[in-house]
Amino acid sequence: MISGRVSANREAIISVIVHNPEGEAHEVEAIIDTGFDGSLSLPPDAIANLKLPWRRRGQALLADGSTTVFDIYDVVLDWDGKLRRVAVDEANTAPLVGMELLNGFALRLEVRPGGAVTIQQLS
Repeated sequence: MISGRVSANREAIISVIVHNPEGEAHEVEAIIDTGFDGSLSLPPDAIANLKLPWRRRGQALLADGSTTVFDIYDVVLDWDGKLRRVAVDEANTAPLVGMELLNGFALRLEVRPGGAVTIQQLS
């Protein structure tokens, strides 16, 4: 099970352990974004600090109807006690966990500042 908390701004936040190509573990606090269909997004400075390998370019349709082009990188992360290789979308936002990473898991939120966030694998 993965645990987190609801912030004062009512954002569901969890800590994610990501590994750079040398295998070093780094903790990243990420906001759960159910409107994001990818796995994980990180800002450019975090991607550069981790020295993540570039995979390809991607394109997304934004809520305002515009499209954006972005770079996609590879990362290995700890997810519910297992190492997973996932795509990381580069975005000028706070780190985000998306629905692709949550696929096959139940998400429970106590929506109040300091409330519990739990993510548990479905059977």
